[in-house]
Amino acid sequence: MARVISDECLSCGSCEATCPVGAISEGDGKYVVDADTCIDCGACEAGCPVGAISEA
Repeated sequence: MARVISDECLSCGSCEATCPVGAISEGDGKYVVDADTCIDCGACEAGCPVGAISEA
């Protein structure tokens, strides 16, 4: 199951940098996770400074 990024996202990009498969990209006002690419490793969740990422 892919991770999701909430509206608490600050668009800092740290999650994109930590994703080993490139499943995160900048969206409209916040970063978004591509569910088809996400391997649910949790690296992005651990790297988010505001805790905006969680399991879907």
